[in-house]
Amino acid sequence: MLDPEGLETALRAIGAERYHNRHPFHALLHGGKLNRGQVQAWALNRYYYQSIIPMKDATILGRSADLGFRRIWRQRIEDHDGNDDGPGGIERWLGLTGALGLERDYVVSGAGLLPGTRFAVEAYLHFVRDRSLLEAVASSLTEMFAPAIITDRVSGMLANYDFVDRAALSYFDKRLYQAPRDADFALDYVKREARLPQQQQLVLNALTFKCDVLWAQLDALYYAYVEPGHIPPGAFVPGQRA
Repeated sequence: MLDPEGLETALRAIGAERYHNRHPFHALLHGGKLNRGQVQAWALNRYYYQSIIPMKDATILGRSADLGFRRIWRQRIEDHDGNDDGPGGIERWLGLTGALGLERDYVVSGAGLLPGTRFAVEAYLHFVRDRSLLEAVASSLTEMFAPAIITDRVSGMLANYDFVDRAALSYFDKRLYQAPRDADFALDYVKREARLPQQQQLVLNALTFKCDVLWAQLDALYYAYVEPGHIPPGAFVPGQRA
């Protein structure tokens, strides 16, 4: 049995080893080594992940009987869906795909998705639906590691690509404070609620699974658009959509 601080240390060790900032596709993306079509493919496929985040959070929301928990967790849905005060993260991501020259209807339709993207993203949605509430909350803890990758992404893309600008990357501005806020709440929750060794192991496994989901999406992109460059039938082909 780990004490709460020991559990946090173990969780952060998983992120240090497995978070997708270590994937070679991100090194290429942030280092300016991709062409416009490859960046389009990344933004298009990542949109599908962004689009299910409110669905994932609504599933978690509906599973909790705790009013205080629900009041805090529902902010995540508004962050992505938007509200009367303005658009949310999904709309800002569509601003990025639009700035890259992709048709909005095509992006939203999911018609050009890689099979690997679809399978990984939907596996995450099923995990949150089918596993315990504790595991579902723990799976969101990749947000602990998001600020560092966001900083690298924005600075790298602005420095290296003349087809993106600050406005196109506006999605990431709010995530710099939303992700730490959400991660702090989820981390406190799992440290408090994982009271048995078995529960702590489930928490660690849940974060490992979520890291695998993010990594698998980049594996699919790398295989299709970088090396060896095998684009599956029906998936987005750079130069054919603009």
